[in-house]
Amino acid sequence: MYNNSYQSSIGMAPYEALYGMKCCTPISWDEIGGRKLLGPEMVQITIDKVRVIRQRMKEAQDRQKSYSDNQRRRLEFQIRDIVLLKVAPWKGIIRIGMK
Repeated sequence: MYNNSYQSSIGMAPYEALYGMKCCTPISWDEIGGRKLLGPEMVQITIDKVRVIRQRMKEAQDRQKSYSDNQRRRLEFQIRDIVLLKVAPWKGIIRIGMK
């Protein structure tokens, strides 16, 4: 079982990004048997794929950052302002039957 679904952030399936070819499924059996790449050709193609993946990941991160930046607002407080502070309990500290 392979993750063969298209990922919009990298522009291809994770299997294709890792192995440099489409996953061998009954749908794509006719594409098998192509020319084998050896040596410098394979290294160059891998470097190009990594470059494309990094570029697409950067674009997706920038898009997500712009969405979250639009939701944020800068808060400024003055001395003696009353604010509500929410404190969450530590994880793993509370045990059953102990205080």
